[in-house]
Amino acid sequence: MQSNTQILVRHGREMNHWFDAVAHLRMKVFRQYPYLYAGSLEYERGYLASYARSHESVLILVVDGKSVVGASTGIPLAQADKAFQLPLAGRGVDIDSVFYCGESVLLPEYRGQGIGHQFFDRREAHAHKLENFQWTAFASVDRSHEDPNRPAQYRSNEAFWLKRGYAPSDMKAQLHWRQIGDDTETTHAMTMWMRALERKDEDCSRQIPDSPAGKLREFCAASARPAA
Repeated sequence: MQSNTQILVRHGREMNHWFDAVAHLRMKVFRQYPYLYAGSLEYERGYLASYARSHESVLILVVDGKSVVGASTGIPLAQADKAFQLPLAGRGVDIDSVFYCGESVLLPEYRGQGIGHQFFDRREAHAHKLENFQWTAFASVDRSHEDPNRPAQYRSNEAFWLKRGYAPSDMKAQLHWRQIGDDTETTHAMTMWMRALERKDEDCSRQIPDSPAGKLREFCAASARPAA
C-alpha cells in the first residue's frame, strides 16, 4: 500500500461525513464492467444512509491525502436490501445469522496492493466482534463469458474470493438497475457467496437444508478451507 494512503474504519452515523465522496467513487467504479451501472447521486446517498442508520454497520475507507480512493461496506443481512435477504431466506437460512459484506470499490491504480484483503479482514473481524453471526456473505453480478461488453483484459475476482474461503452458492439475488447505454432498468442476477465464520461443516449442512448434495459438499468444503 502506498505510504501516503491510510485505511479508516467508521460505524453508524460516523459515515455521514463521507457520503458524497463514497457515492461519487461508487458511481465511477460501477460504471465499469461487470456492473456497467448508470447510477445517480441521489440513489447512492440513500443507499449509504441505510448503513448510517445501523448501529452494527461498518464502512472501511481508503484515503489518499484528502481523496477517498476506496470503500467497502458491511451490515447485518437482516438490515440490508431485501433483494439480498430473499434468496437465503427462501432456502431456510436464518438471515439473522448472516453478516452481509456489501460492495467494495477501489480505483484501479490502488489495486494489487493488498487492500482487497484489508476490506475482507476488517469486515469479517467486525462480524466476529458482534458475536451474532455464523456466516459472512456477499453478492457478485453474473456475466457470461460471451458477454459482448466483456473487455478482453477483464479478470474476475473469483480466484481471490475462493482464496478467502468463500464459495459460490446456487442462490441468486435479483437486482434492478439501468445499464450504461440503456433507457430503462433491467434485472440482473447476482450470485450469493458465503463463508462460515466458525468454519464447521455441520453448521453448513444445517443452515442450507435443501441444497443438492454435491453442491452442499463442495460449498461446505470451500467454506471450511482456511484463508490464505
